[in-house]
Amino acid sequence: MRIADFETIVVAPPKWGGGYWLYVRLTTDGGVTGLGEIYAPPFRPAALRAMVADITERSVVGADPFDIERLWRAVYSRGYTQRPDPSLVAILSGIEMACWDIMGKELGQPLYRLLGGKVREAARSYTYIYPRPGEDDSVFTDPELAAKRAEEYVAEGFTALKFDPVVWYSSLDPRQLSRRTIEAVRAYVGRIREAVGTKADLLIGTHGQMTPSAAIRLAREIEEFDPLWLEEPTPPEMPEQMAQVARAISIPVATGERLTTKYEFQRVLECRAAAILQMAVGRVGGILETKKIAHAAEPYYVDIAPHLYAGPVEAAANVHIAVSTPNFLIQESLEKMGGFPAELLKTPLRWQDGFLLAPESPGLGVELDDSVVAAHPYTGDRLHLEMSEREEYRLGDS
Repeated sequence: MRIADFETIVVAPPKWGGGYWLYVRLTTDGGVTGLGEIYAPPFRPAALRAMVADITERSVVGADPFDIERLWRAVYSRGYTQRPDPSLVAILSGIEMACWDIMGKELGQPLYRLLGGKVREAARSYTYIYPRPGEDDSVFTDPELAAKRAEEYVAEGFTALKFDPVVWYSSLDPRQLSRRTIEAVRAYVGRIREAVGTKADLLIGTHGQMTPSAAIRLAREIEEFDPLWLEEPTPPEMPEQMAQVARAISIPVATGERLTTKYEFQRVLECRAAAILQMAVGRVGGILETKKIAHAAEPYYVDIAPHLYAGPVEAAANVHIAVSTPNFLIQESLEKMGGFPAELLKTPLRWQDGFLLAPESPGLGVELDDSVVAAHPYTGDRLHLEMSEREEYRLGDS
């Protein structure tokens, strides 16, 4: 069996999940197809199409999709790189994911069975607190609106909710927080805790906006509300600085959505920067790389909580990893993975009573509905995520 052809697919999600979703579909010489999702390289889709073609034509077409390790090293080392380049490794992640999909289909097995089998029946999930359909983004700064939305999510069955009370992030981060911002964050977190009580864990999803000292100041103000984690309190480039925060606070630190490969995660483990690793399978190096990182974290008693701000193909890969990994904690989802993420698949992912269920069909167990893909072409000029180029402060601080 050899990979004979490939296709790059770009989809524009209507609202949440980033500016675009990028997929690669591999086809073997026997006509078996495999899907993979590429997460958030910092380029526009036109450039990414060319990058995917260059990598795939040179290093993937003609390869055996079962030779994951060989293919991975060939792409990772191309052009004398051999380092955690997030753009190259993100494209590699989608290709590797598609190879696993092909393997599962060839063997007639759902992916989780190839990854060690189930250790749990389903993956506990959480969602960001998003605005109601048709409403503006005031829920991100208004504690009363956030509390009401939190109650609604709990009523639907969610047992964990994430939000970023610091709110804005910029290319000039990290920064020291003003007292006004800290008080506003404390009020926001406290109001949500009051609303949900012990019915839901609270996940503080900051985005590297703070210096270590600012993160410590903030954490000490919200520790009484017992968040499950403080996410990426400092930028990801220096885990040794994040470790200062982890040592000084009682809230577990989580990190990893912007990291790639086992090499960057090993630095996090060695300096004890985090208690929870949030690898994005569509960026970190793919499915096998995610499992390697999870296994490396086990002796440290560090959990994994795979990140998701992408589409349902990466979500499916995450669920297979979650149900087959002993030190899995919780899985991010876009609400219940309904709406557009469900419409995009021929058979949607299943969410039930706060849990995502692993597909039972061979491979990833999901296929894109090409008619929906065709109806949602990406025609914009945005990156998947964009940072402001000026300083941003919560509630107009200066």
